[in-house]
Amino acid sequence: MTIQPKIIVLDDDPTGSQTVHSCLLLTQWDVPTLKLGLSDSVPIFFILTNTRAMTPAQAAAVTQEVCQNLKTAISELNFTNFLVVSRSDSTLRGHYPIETDVIAAELGGFDAHFLMPAFFEGGRITRDSIHYLVVDGVETPVHKTEFARDSVFAYSHSYLPDYVAEKTHGRIPADRVVQFLLAEVRSGSLERLMQLERNRCCVVDGEQQSDFDKFAVDILTAVSQGKKFLFRSGASILTSLANLGSQPIPAAEMFKYVRDGKPGAVIIGSHVQKTTEQLTQLLQAPGIVGVEIDVSQLLGDNATIRAGLLASIVDRINSIHAAGDTPAIYTSRQELSFDSIQIRLQFGEAVSALLMDVICDLPPDLGFLISKGGITSNDTLSKGLALSVARSIGQILPGCSAIVTPPTHPQFPNLPVILFPGNVGDADALATAYLRLVGDRG
Repeated sequence: MTIQPKIIVLDDDPTGSQTVHSCLLLTQWDVPTLKLGLSDSVPIFFILTNTRAMTPAQAAAVTQEVCQNLKTAISELNFTNFLVVSRSDSTLRGHYPIETDVIAAELGGFDAHFLMPAFFEGGRITRDSIHYLVVDGVETPVHKTEFARDSVFAYSHSYLPDYVAEKTHGRIPADRVVQFLLAEVRSGSLERLMQLERNRCCVVDGEQQSDFDKFAVDILTAVSQGKKFLFRSGASILTSLANLGSQPIPAAEMFKYVRDGKPGAVIIGSHVQKTTEQLTQLLQAPGIVGVEIDVSQLLGDNATIRAGLLASIVDRINSIHAAGDTPAIYTSRQELSFDSIQIRLQFGEAVSALLMDVICDLPPDLGFLISKGGITSNDTLSKGLALSVARSIGQILPGCSAIVTPPTHPQFPNLPVILFPGNVGDADALATAYLRLVGDRG
């Protein structure tokens, strides 16, 4: 019989909990806070590092700090049975191999690290080591999608061994990557897992949750027999490793969490095409009033212009709320160009900082909050709401987590907050989440 290990997830934004429930999300990683996560009765917890919004050097430094504090917390609790997951974007955007290299250097002794980007709820599968995104019902290799052209995390390959070689600049050649193909995943992988050593890079197929369920059983068996593994993954493997069962709160009943039946707010920072499509549908929903933020006004870094922009946004939100409607606050959709990745990241920080100031000035009797975008959602929890710890209550839609702020929150006690990734759901998904919260009041 295997003993369930604690699953420690370093999440590059807060959406990695999109397939599990009841677990803690930590926005701070000091030793006492990490000990809360390690000691929690739920077998999985998340450390929200938000590294996808950082430069490579910043991402490495934050990951190193987390791991060093983890070592201290683990030692003080005499903790031995755990798995480490670097959860990242399931369309292959993120600081790989920087984060897994740092984790391996700090927490050491891994026999293998597994790339498992499949996220079934989001239409991401891996077959024959090729990662696909289902676009309009068509399985499309991810290197042919908009995500491969990301201004920060662009890549050229959907065949994961070639992706590894590309991202490691040849340090890990494609022919050195171990492949776990579907037939083996489904028939059993334990024997090969036991043979892995020296942090060997592995890529794993998966077309449906049962594939990962089977692989997770073999992983946990190998761990119980002394193997030590690291993961770079999407969210779906977490479902299988944690094995939590169905969430206790039905998605269709989450309107019960809305405070006093009041209107809420929707904050939209993500600018991917899917978000834009969802925004278009949301703006047609009853009770929604759009508030567009012209982010080009932030380009000059002019404090006076910024202050005036914030004041006008807040005034508009207050008027909408007073009329009993829900403002959908969204960044302008046009794509801006920048001279460097560094400048692009700095501008992203400026936009997010403005959105967080908007959250801080939302009406105090707000009924609910929907945060659209991974980085936006991370900042919503850690900065806009200033939460150090939150607990997931489940998903309002597949891939969209919900939390409720603690009753002691100084501004928004017991506020339901939806963490909605930028690249999840069909065109109606954002409107559907909103309508589930407002119920018959829409």
